Amino acid sequence: MANDYQIAILGGGPGGYVAAIRAGQLGFKTVVIDKDNLGGICLNWGCIPTKSLLKNAELFDTIKNHGKDFGISAKELTFSFKDIIKRSRDIADRISKNVELLIKKNKVERIRGFGKLVSQNQIDVYDSSGKKINSITSDKIIIATGARPKTIPQIPVDKKNIITSTEAMILEDLPKDLIVIGAGAIGVEFAYFYSVFGTKVTIVEMLDTILPIEDKEVSQTLEKNFRKRGIEIYTKATVEKAEIKGKRVNVFINHNGQKKELSAEKVLNAIGVVGNVEGFGLEELGVEIFRNHIKVDKNTYQTNIPNIYAIGDVIGPPWLAHVASAEGIHCVEGIKGIKNPPINYDNIPGCTYCQPQVASVGLTEQKSKELGFEIKIGKFPFMASGKAFAVGEREGFVKLIFDAKYGEILGGHIIGSEATELIAEVALARALEATGYSIIKTVHAHPTLSESIMEAAANAYGEAIHI
Repeated sequence: MANDYQIAILGGGPGGYVAAIRAGQLGFKTVVIDKDNLGGICLNWGCIPTKSLLKNAELFDTIKNHGKDFGISAKELTFSFKDIIKRSRDIADRISKNVELLIKKNKVERIRGFGKLVSQNQIDVYDSSGKKINSITSDKIIIATGARPKTIPQIPVDKKNIITSTEAMILEDLPKDLIVIGAGAIGVEFAYFYSVFGTKVTIVEMLDTILPIEDKEVSQTLEKNFRKRGIEIYTKATVEKAEIKGKRVNVFINHNGQKKELSAEKVLNAIGVVGNVEGFGLEELGVEIFRNHIKVDKNTYQTNIPNIYAIGDVIGPPWLAHVASAEGIHCVEGIKGIKNPPINYDNIPGCTYCQPQVASVGLTEQKSKELGFEIKIGKFPFMASGKAFAVGEREGFVKLIFDAKYGEILGGHIIGSEATELIAEVALARALEATGYSIIKTVHAHPTLSESIMEAAANAYGEAIHI
């Protein structure tokens, strides 16, 4: 007896729904199963709605603190926090509905419910009350169940006083003060957002810089900017415990060997994520799990069970929506028999959407040296960019790292306006194995911020014109 589907996808986030659409395009009879709106955490509770919130903050900050530079003044500038949150939710809802339409357009069936594997070819589906509502069979199954905020006992998340990123997006009222534990992209973005609207923000980070995976010059520049905004920052600090006392939360930290007590109305737990591997029948079926993530072959995304695959956050870092989508496409095309080179995980752009924005791809200066490369470094400050001057965004720089011997672009690091857009040029150049001179000799439009990439490359070779 034939199975109901050729490909069944468990999870409708940026990995799952993209895999489903590509499977539909390739002619597979496909179903995607998810208990929530399509788009997953990214579209509904992460990437998209947070960018909406951050745009609100950027606009308010520009008018309030820099409006006079543009000849613009606004008396009694105010904002509605509820309307800011509502705009974010409306955008997420609208895009999720668009994804549903794309699924339908590509002839993919959509089942709403919680899916659980009961055999290597069968998924039972349950409603929110736990009642079984469906059962399907499929030749191939792709697990794309994503990840959730990581929690630890000393930070007892109650989703009211001690919150995660999900609750941080839908607070009814602006908190007077906020402690952010963890200074990765999520923590830094919310720290920026709330500080702009008047919340007293404190960041606690275990490592020695905020955005610790970024190039140190970039992290230090952002830290300086944040301190200027009035954000209090404790790096090299560990949280010993957080206690809820009435309407306040007390956080006890060890900062450089000294114990300190902090207090705030809200505490945001932003210490990372962990894969959603529980409750889907994976362990019962024998799917191999390592450190709360599904173990896969990174060429095919196949698990240890031949017809079961896994993609996205559930298989571990990097926990990025664009990585999940790329893995979904690569996985489905592999099932079809399309031969593609493996995804190059060394060329994945990382972006942080605070202001100034931060984006990077490839190796940092420190990592390049650790790996034994003889390097050339080119930097170009936006202070020297005519376009940055014109648009009032002169903070930050472009930093490019080259292998001195062959001219290979080892890494690119940008802090400043539109950094998250500009980084694509560096990623594309690395993917095409371009050299520093390839960038220098590519004519860039003037005036643009992207000229700064060309100028940074030229600076590495002593040929920069504008610095």
